[in-house]
Amino acid sequence: MNASRSAAIFAWMLLAPALIYVIAIVAYPLVDTIILSFTDTALKKTVNWVGWDNYVRIFKSGFDVIILRTVVWTFFSVSIKMIIGVLGATLLNAAVPGRAIFRVLTMPPWIVPMAIGIFMWGWMYNGQFGMISGLLQRFGLVDGPVAFLAYGSTAFWATIFTDVWIGVPLVTLYMLAAIQSIPKDLYEAAWVDGASRLYRLRRITLPLIAPSLITISMISLISTFNSFDIIWILTRGGPSGETTTMIIDTYKTAFGSYKYGEGSARVVLVAMCLSVFCFFYFRIVNKLAATQER
Repeated sequence: MNASRSAAIFAWMLLAPALIYVIAIVAYPLVDTIILSFTDTALKKTVNWVGWDNYVRIFKSGFDVIILRTVVWTFFSVSIKMIIGVLGATLLNAAVPGRAIFRVLTMPPWIVPMAIGIFMWGWMYNGQFGMISGLLQRFGLVDGPVAFLAYGSTAFWATIFTDVWIGVPLVTLYMLAAIQSIPKDLYEAAWVDGASRLYRLRRITLPLIAPSLITISMISLISTFNSFDIIWILTRGGPSGETTTMIIDTYKTAFGSYKYGEGSARVVLVAMCLSVFCFFYFRIVNKLAATQER
């Protein structure tokens, strides 16, 4: 009994630093934010308990439209990154001359500081002296300058393409590592049997990299859903709120209007949405693990 008790105490001592960190950095702020979401905390001396009023006020203000916009923005951004990343990793894994150079060229969007890269895209989207508008005019595709960030539809897609440009290198490198972990014997056997490249991709590569693909897609989904810098630097949620996502709206409410109670309620909703995504992610991973064990 003394030996087992000593072992238990020693185990808790080893876990104590991690537990203290989780409680101080994760648990306490989370609980405090939830409590704050039920109050009318703002730049005033008195704080009142308002119950569910903040949440009711959120959905009366059209927050459901912002949630839908955030889901659409995240879906297209993550989907495009996954498609380009898998195709890019497949090409970088192929035995072609200069493969090392192409691998290096995939890194700049990831290496360049995010703010600098976003400012660069902002200049490129400019209608008067931006490169994209200039090229479209030179090739006769448009009659005059195109201010991509001045209109809701074009600004929405401009922020998506910028996020894709920043996120594709990570996905490509992650998927390249997953593809290189596949035994070459499988490809050689398929090649001897006369299988085409498309067949090998569909029957060997994609099934074996599925767990890695799901993992990186989940990481990319959480990062994209919480993306703030790209939209804020390019459009600040405009024009007319067409690029305002849940994170941007939360920031504007909490730190722009100093409504900390309502802002906390929005944070809770963001956390709930991401929790739903994570729940389905773990279910999919468990199903894949069970399928592979069979």
